[in-house]
Amino acid sequence: MPTVKEIIRDLAIAAYRIGSVFIPVKDDVILFESSNGRNYTGNPRYIYEEMVKQGLDKKYKCIWSFQNPAIEIPGCGEKIKRSRFKFLYYSRRSKFWIFDSRHQYYLRKNKKTKYIQTWHGTPLKKLALDMEKVNMSGHQNIEKYRENFAKNTSAWDYLISQNSYSSEIFKRAFAFDGEMLEIGYPRNDILINENNETKINEIKNKLGIDKNKKIILYAPTWRDNEYYDSGVYKFATEMDFNAMKNALYDDYVLIVKFHYLVKDKINWEDYGDFVIECNEKWDIQELYLISDILITDYSSVMFDYALLNRPILFFTYDMEFYKDNLRDFYFDINTVPGPLIETTDELVDFIKNNTKEEYFEKYGDKYQAFKEKYNEFDDGNASNNIIKLIKGF
Repeated sequence: MPTVKEIIRDLAIAAYRIGSVFIPVKDDVILFESSNGRNYTGNPRYIYEEMVKQGLDKKYKCIWSFQNPAIEIPGCGEKIKRSRFKFLYYSRRSKFWIFDSRHQYYLRKNKKTKYIQTWHGTPLKKLALDMEKVNMSGHQNIEKYRENFAKNTSAWDYLISQNSYSSEIFKRAFAFDGEMLEIGYPRNDILINENNETKINEIKNKLGIDKNKKIILYAPTWRDNEYYDSGVYKFATEMDFNAMKNALYDDYVLIVKFHYLVKDKINWEDYGDFVIECNEKWDIQELYLISDILITDYSSVMFDYALLNRPILFFTYDMEFYKDNLRDFYFDINTVPGPLIETTDELVDFIKNNTKEEYFEKYGDKYQAFKEKYNEFDDGNASNNIIKLIKGF
């Protein structure tokens, strides 16, 4: 038997679907959402901020969907609570949706609405219809997962791509037959246009980081089988933070950035000012700018970070298990531009005994080939290209 809450939810969805037929599109309304409303980050953020720079937030009614509308944003944008009445109203009223993740299953896009799906990364891990197994928050019905994904992507009119490799995969994995926008990622404009000392010091000041210390950014992906609830994942890692601190404290600060699906409370007090956890309010592009080294695993952060020409280390302690039981890869992970490292001791040894110059002596050719393939369309103008598209309607 359905619960009272479920009955109320179903009635509300039914009322929305009936009532939404009578809400017309308004040409100057744009609905933005990042990470399912969890934060103000990613491609939608940088498209919006370029609009603010150009004064277009005064010409267009820019609506931001948040789970917590207390999040601060610049400009004249209006913040609304996700899934509430205003959100449902603007989902039908908006001429444009600009989202970077799948939309809620019950939303109905107006025929006159243009849906710009920016997505959130070049794929290493298999996606959507290409997946042969699923084990996400305990859900293991791959056919149902594929069916739901295909229903969602059928609403997309435009899809942004960072490279030709992604374009090919997205068309197949998302069953996408709309227009592919091969313009690079708007979120990467900052890495090209603002990679300077002034911007870097501004961000370091916000974090209170000692200017004399170098910064290691640790940004792993989530593990599909490590979760608290549906869509709520644990911070899964075998990194020994004590060993990292003992070996590197004098010269480095370690920033830990969870994937946006990870919701975990870790007590970092034992590590003093060596470890800084940057929660979901922090846009990772800003953390890329200030970091000297990136440590990741199977996350798409590698593709964006390569634009900065800084060392990337791959902490792949569970590679075989991950590949065989969670997500297969689209390409041979041995082709990534950096060392595959299995233990904390090896990480520490590599960081202490290799300068940036020595890193590029070892991995420079692979790094350059990686950039040429995966940063193919990133040129610092992606946000402006989306705005030109919007203005064209």
